[in-house]
Amino acid sequence: MALTTTFTAPTQHSDPAEALAQIQRIYQQQIEHLRSAMQRFVQGETPAQPVRAFYPCVRVHTSTVARAATALAYGFVEGPGHYETTLTRPDLFASYYLEQLRLLRANHGVVLEVGTSNQPIPIHFSFAEHDHVEGQLTPERRMLMRDLFDLPDLSAMDDGIANGTWSAAPGQAQPLSLFTAPRVDYSLHRLRHYTGTLPEWFQNFVLFTNYQFYIDEFVRLGHAEMARPESEYIAFVEPGNVVTRRTGLPAQPSDALGAPPPRLPQMPAYHLVRADGSGITMVNIGVGPANAKTITDHIAVLRPHAWLMLGHCAGLRNSQQLGDYVLAHAYVREDHVLDEELPLWVPIPALAEIQVALEQAVADVTQMGRDELKRIMRTGTVASTDNRNWELLPDNLPQRRFSQSRAVALDMESATIAANGFRFRVPYGTLLCVSDKPLHGEIKLPGMANHFYRERVDQHLRIGMRAIAILRAGGVQRLHSRKLRSFAEVAFQ
Repeated sequence: MALTTTFTAPTQHSDPAEALAQIQRIYQQQIEHLRSAMQRFVQGETPAQPVRAFYPCVRVHTSTVARAATALAYGFVEGPGHYETTLTRPDLFASYYLEQLRLLRANHGVVLEVGTSNQPIPIHFSFAEHDHVEGQLTPERRMLMRDLFDLPDLSAMDDGIANGTWSAAPGQAQPLSLFTAPRVDYSLHRLRHYTGTLPEWFQNFVLFTNYQFYIDEFVRLGHAEMARPESEYIAFVEPGNVVTRRTGLPAQPSDALGAPPPRLPQMPAYHLVRADGSGITMVNIGVGPANAKTITDHIAVLRPHAWLMLGHCAGLRNSQQLGDYVLAHAYVREDHVLDEELPLWVPIPALAEIQVALEQAVADVTQMGRDELKRIMRTGTVASTDNRNWELLPDNLPQRRFSQSRAVALDMESATIAANGFRFRVPYGTLLCVSDKPLHGEIKLPGMANHFYRERVDQHLRIGMRAIAILRAGGVQRLHSRKLRSFAEVAFQ
């Protein structure tokens, strides 16, 4: 037998707000049970039996095959049956959960059943943000902890639902969401580790870059916005959860907990925060597809409205000039990091809403007409490779493949970010800037590169931010395209 808190019997709700409130009550009750037991364990008390707590869950039952009357690409189930999902952090995801529950009610008229699931909450996922209890335990007590509390179970965290490979066992309910609660919790903890900021600060629009120059400029613009009392942004957050509030806004008690880290995390994140969460997060993912996959694997659980890649690339055409832009409309995937999750035969389509916004943003920022834009921006295929020194491979084989694919640019991250956006149903786009032309003798040299970066980065970043403003103004619901949805899709966006 295990020591568990009071079991909460399933309750039925026709009001999504009441269903959410019950989810919050169950989660809080379960988490407090775990935290209390863990605190006593750290103080030296050993429970007589293992301690367990469980995630809340929501279930719906439908008996109709009728297609939901909605213009959205989400918010409905595909047919009759039983559907459910486990939920976590209803404080962080309150608005998101409420909207998904509202759509299920509106589209199917179903009763929302809320209860305690049979999925245990791993003890590591119960710790509050500033708890580091394991560090206070002796090696012997840490080993004992493994016998008394549930640990993260990788079998409960795989991406089979998102990958389209999951199938229900006999009698098992169909999923309502792409991610189970343990999978979400796992990514929330990884985000803190990799980016140095809390998941709470992440905004619904994300910019990725592979160069620190962009981050330096974003920090400058972020602080400039905070100096403007009329700014649409209310805070700027840097690694270590260092918060700068907009002029005229009072500091919050939690702001005092932030402190610059002794060294930057692996993929530092910076957040230009809007009150409704629709601001801009920018992440320096560094170099390589492994980082690109890692960070998008985890940001995906936050269900952003879009993510965009802004970075530098090798121009592959003689007609291109250093500083020209490349708007990706297709990708050659030689990154190899997603081959198992997303086979190479799966096409990664360009998303019209993102493409239009990026092209319009280039025009708005450069103040160029359509004919002038054609001279500085090329729309075409971007190839992404995991071999930074592809130029040194013998027999010109990479060049031949790039030519056959009609690629106009080469980098190491864009195809990964786009492919993971497709995989996780997160709208994606890529706008790159040509920083060298290795096939034509123009390779990166330190002096030339530094001058080039300083000259072009400001404009490129402002284009990315302008594109986000266009997407936001156009309505975020239309961003979540049917092109990203599979045959038997989950209801949650």
